[in-house]
Amino acid sequence: MAPPGAFHQQLTVADGVLVESGGAHAPTVVDIPLPVPRQGPTRAAARRAAKRRRRTFAGNPDTLRRFVPKALVVAFLAGGTTAFVADDKAVRLDVDGTPRTLHTFADDVTELLADEGVSVGPHDVVAPAPGAGLDHGDEVVVRYGRPLDLTLDGHHRRVWTTADTVDGALRAFGIRAEGAYLSVSRSARIARTGLTLDVRTERTVTFMADGQERTLRTNSATVGEALAEAGITLHGHDTTSVDPASFPRDGQTISVMRITDTREVREESVPYAVERSEDPELFRGTEVVERAGRNGVRRVTYAVRTVNGVRQKPRRTAEELVHRPVSRIVRTGTRQRPASVAGADGLNWGALAACESGGRAGAVDPSGTYGGLYQFDTRTWQSLGGSGRPQEAPAAEQTYRAKKLYVQRGASPWPHCGRRLTG
Repeated sequence: MAPPGAFHQQLTVADGVLVESGGAHAPTVVDIPLPVPRQGPTRAAARRAAKRRRRTFAGNPDTLRRFVPKALVVAFLAGGTTAFVADDKAVRLDVDGTPRTLHTFADDVTELLADEGVSVGPHDVVAPAPGAGLDHGDEVVVRYGRPLDLTLDGHHRRVWTTADTVDGALRAFGIRAEGAYLSVSRSARIARTGLTLDVRTERTVTFMADGQERTLRTNSATVGEALAEAGITLHGHDTTSVDPASFPRDGQTISVMRITDTREVREESVPYAVERSEDPELFRGTEVVERAGRNGVRRVTYAVRTVNGVRQKPRRTAEELVHRPVSRIVRTGTRQRPASVAGADGLNWGALAACESGGRAGAVDPSGTYGGLYQFDTRTWQSLGGSGRPQEAPAAEQTYRAKKLYVQRGASPWPHCGRRLTG
């Protein structure tokens, strides 16, 4: 109950308007519409109406002060208006590092972003996720994705990051930047259009050179650059076990090959050819050398490479014929050999051959004067029609000519073994 003498005032509803009455004052009409149940208007229309009212109150503080007590009464009287006011919530929206606090009637994150004109793509990050419900005091964070053309230790790929600096992207990808080569500064900003970044991390490389082992930490782009960094110089044809232009890998061991190239000239023999012709005057199986063969001489140049003191297989680079080979000319008999010699066919020629030469057609005595099965001297052999030396003729021809000699001189040419012919 109000204190005595206090001015009594109340709000009543009449004909669809709020009426202020009490005391001697005449009724005053306050232009506030009654809450209407949500039958026709949409939620979006309600939010737009709420925004218009907020703008009206923000532009006229007196209206707001005058309206609030009355609105509270109206809200008490009309539950629909209470629910409408409860939809208004204050949230914090942070778009790519730019935060602001705003009032919204959005029910979830998707509606909030749509109302604020914030569009997101597949590489952008929104937290809470789109579709999550909104409450008073919530914070929504949007981070735009940025394309990064990244070449990491020689391998290129396109990646996406929400970090807005190179340093932040390196941390996000877990790339150790200490001691690494970066094509741009770590503090450089990454625009939404993206950035091209070349990163070479620090690696351990071991060189084996001149009998010594040298290990260093390097971010060089090539083996050749790392070699120079290690203080190793290549001379002439020196090289490395891997391509000097290749990318040095962590833990790699590379050998330096000291190469010396020399030239060698050698004279080599060129074998002669053998030219044969048929001679009908010679018995079949008989060959006569008309001209002895002679090997030629060829001068050959070789390139010889020595790698770390080890001589490699020579490589032929040039050749020159100094002396041509001379062919050997041989006549081969085609005449049919007579089957027998009258007066000598019945003798034991096998026993004579065994005694004279041990039955060996190519036998030669220690002095080199006598040869063949029957130990002819060359002069006697040729007088019987033989060619060359007797030990070079077939066994059958030797026997044939021995028979002819027996017909001429009997067993006297074989004073020690001749008796075997009849024994």
